This record gives sequence, C-alpha cells and structure tokens, in this order.
Amino acid sequence: MRKLSLFVFLVLNLTLFLTASCNKFKDKSGATAIEAIAEKTDPVFDSINVTTFFQKHPLLDKYQDEVRALYRKHNYKYIWYDKNGVNEFGSLLHNKIINIEDEGVLTSIPYRQKLDSIYESALPKEPNFTTELLNTSMYFFYVDKVYQGLDTEKTNKMEWFLPRDKQSYGQYLDSLLVNPALIKKNEKGLFAQYYLLQKTLKKYRKIEKDGGWGTIEFDPSVKSLNIGDSSNTIAQLRNRLYLTGELENNSKSAVYDETLGDAVLKFKKTNRNASSTIILPSHLKTLNISVTDRIKTLVVNMERCRWIPKDIIKAKEIIAVNIPAYELTYFKDGKPAFKSNVVVGKTLNKTVIFSAPMRYIVFSPYWNIPYSIIKNEIKPGIAKNPNYLAQHNMEWNDGRVRQKPGSRNSLGLVKFLFPNSNSIYLHDTPSKHLFSRRDRAFSHGCIRVEKPKELAEVLLQNEPKWTSEKIDEAMHGGKEVWHTLQNKIPVYIGYFTAWVDTDGTLHFYEDVYKRDQPLADLLFEKEAQI
Repeated sequence: MRKLSLFVFLVLNLTLFLTASCNKFKDKSGATAIEAIAEKTDPVFDSINVTTFFQKHPLLDKYQDEVRALYRKHNYKYIWYDKNGVNEFGSLLHNKIINIEDEGVLTSIPYRQKLDSIYESALPKEPNFTTELLNTSMYFFYVDKVYQGLDTEKTNKMEWFLPRDKQSYGQYLDSLLVNPALIKKNEKGLFAQYYLLQKTLKKYRKIEKDGGWGTIEFDPSVKSLNIGDSSNTIAQLRNRLYLTGELENNSKSAVYDETLGDAVLKFKKTNRNASSTIILPSHLKTLNISVTDRIKTLVVNMERCRWIPKDIIKAKEIIAVNIPAYELTYFKDGKPAFKSNVVVGKTLNKTVIFSAPMRYIVFSPYWNIPYSIIKNEIKPGIAKNPNYLAQHNMEWNDGRVRQKPGSRNSLGLVKFLFPNSNSIYLHDTPSKHLFSRRDRAFSHGCIRVEKPKELAEVLLQNEPKWTSEKIDEAMHGGKEVWHTLQNKIPVYIGYFTAWVDTDGTLHFYEDVYKRDQPLADLLFEKEAQI
C-alpha cells in the first residue's frame, strides 16, 4: 500500500511539473510551447502525388528526377507556401518565367495558362500539391533554359568542345526561398558577357518594336561619300547611327559633317572596318543588316555564354582567343591586360573550340611538319625540285620532315604549347603582312600571333630571369630552347560573333565558320504547349 501511495505521489508531482512548465512557456496567443511546435509543423504531401502530377503534365517530365530528389531531401514538405499562401519567391519566379524572352530564350512556356491562373487570381492559403509541383517544375524549367542552355550533346555537334559545368539547382532553390532577391543577382556565375548582351538585346528589341531602322539606299551616281558631300543617303545614315547610339543627336541633315564622321568611325570600329570616314557601298551592306537579324545574333551569343565553364570566371589569369574577332586577349584578375591580333584556321582547317592549360614556351622552334602537309605539299615539291628541302630550310628527321629554327621558319621565332589532341598551339609567323588583312582565316588550324614577343614577356613576367633581353636572345638564338612555365595558364578558344567590350561598345563580327545559323535554328524552334 505504501508503494502504491508513493507511485501516485510521483505521478501527481510529475503532472504538476509538466503543466507548470507548459504554462511557463506559453506564447502571446496563449498556446503552449508544445502546441506552438505542433502548429509550426510543415504540411506534407504523399509522394504518389509526384507521379500523378507528371502523368498530367508530360511536357515537364524531363525535370521529374530533379523534382523527386528535391522533395526526398525535404521529406515531401511543401516549400512554396507560408502563412499567407504561396510565398514571395513564387510570384517572383512567375514574373521571370513570363518574361523569359528578356533572357534571350525563345520558347513556349508549358502550361502557361495554368501557371498564370495561379498568380492572377485570389490564391487559397491552404497548400495544394498541383500548385506546389507546378512551381517546382517551372523553377527547373527556368534554370534549365536560362542557366544551362542546350545540352552538351548538341553543343558538341556544333564543334564546341569547351568543358561544360554540370549544375545541380536544387540547393540553389533552397537559397532563393530564403532570399528571393538572389535571383536578381548573378549568383550562379553566368559569364559576365551574358548580362552585357542582355542589356543590348533589350535596346535592340525596343528599336524593332518601334519599326526598326529601314534600309539605307546608296546614291548610284557616286562611288563613295566623304565629309562635305550632300546626299539623301547621308540623312538615312544619320538616322541609322542615331538609333544605335553612335550618334548622340539627329539633325536630319543631308550634309556629311564632322559630327557624322565621328559616328562613322565609331561604327567602323565595332565592325572591324578600316578607320576612315569614307562611306562605301560595302559599309551600307553591313548597316542594312536588319535589327531582327541582329537580335538573332545577340540571342545566339547569349546562348554561347551559358556554355562557358565557371573556371574561366574564377581564373586569376587566362588567355582567350575569339575566332571571329581574330583576337587574343590575356586576362589578369578578370581584366584585359594584353591584346594581339591573330590569324586562325581557314574554313577547310577550322581552329577547334576547346581549352587546355599552357605549359611550355619554345624559343627558336623546329616545325615538325604534319603528315598531311608532307603528303600534299612537301613530297610533290620534292618531286618537282630535288633541292626543295634545302631551299625551304627543311630536313628529314626520323622519317618525317622538319623545318629548322630561324627567321624563315613557318612558326616564326617562338611557339606557345598547351598540349591537346587537336595539335593546335599559338606561334609567331614570318608572314607579318597577313595581320593587316581585315579577315584573317589563313592557317592550317593553329593560331598565329602578331605580338609573340610581347606575349612571351607577359607570360614570363613573374619569372625574373626571363628579361626582355633574355627572351629576345632566345628567340634569335637559332637553337631550340624549351621552357616550362611555373604557372599553367588556361587557354580558351571560343567563338563569339557579338561581343561587348570593357568600354560598353558592342562589336559584331562576321560568322567566319558559318556557325550562327545552325544554332539559331535550334534556339528559335518553338516547343509544343498543352
């Protein structure tokens, strides 16, 4: 009996203690801590609803694996709802999706009407699994189109072999739900050029909406126009350059004055024309490319920006070659520190789009001639002229032909090696006259550098023994000298036909390898919509 009384006493005291504790931690509404925890428990849905959703929304099925992985991590809790219903990020994402063309993405939005109805009507506060899963699926749709772009298989078919990053955007969504404003920033590290082109796209779309810029008709009675001339062509030219910003004010005058001349110089700089105020029919041909076609070029190059790996964004120093621009740029800490004109592969020997780390500089190099050139050029030359090798400073070496070091060597006085399966490298050349050409696609695939000594000085600037004099001596020594770089510098060979430089100037380059149209054909396809 005493044991039973003791037991009852303990139970009563424990009950009183728990009751007092709960009352002690009541919130302002009078709910206890335990009740408050229960009220804050996130609602969940049955995992079978995921299957049901994608059965009814097959256009989003490609995102099913990512959606399932996300909800497994969240134990199938609703993530798009707060106490007021669908959360702030849901509305922000909806606005991004319905304006996805601002991102240079031309595609139908699957289930657009259903998505709009969610945000254009009074939403119930209670979680709904169809709304939940539609939001999640459309999030993956958005980041797929805007951040990822075309898949690697398609980019490889377009001979783009720069490495592609594999992204997981589930964790990024967690960050956005906590801080929706992050989606307005460059948080995912898209290539900075993307945002510069995006700004230009907005400007050009407004021009298109306002009627474009029409066609400039060249006066057939003259061969060229220069400052002081008067012509209806001048008034049309003035209007065209005013619309795109080379000219600040449009006087509508038909007289070619100095102000218009300055605008012409700006235009020519953006299109790699000779620096002259003379206007020729060929210049008007470029000016008459329609705003619609220019928009297409911008969209195509925004897509290419999506393919750029994050390494290029984070690298302390890189060498970048833009094939259509015929230009090499050395970037240090994200800023251009050195530039040089280059010659790239001709159409039949295209320079490959890829990347590799630069490891060696070779001074006074031999040129080990490829078998294809030996077969197609050297052997026929020897057959016609027994002294062919001696006359070209060449010799046989282990069954192959090589050209000896010296000023006549086809590689010039120095080459820069980033070993790769494409056998492409940077090098000097004795054919300096080619750099004065507007179009410079002449090589067998390798890249000829106009300023090779300056490039060597830049790459060796942190190695004190390699003074300018030492570099010059090695280049003219007549004996091949290999040097291994202390820092392996990434080399990226890319292909951009539209580019905004550090001054904010937009440049258009000719599509030397005709790669824009096949990409545009893919991007401008409209997807089916249910």
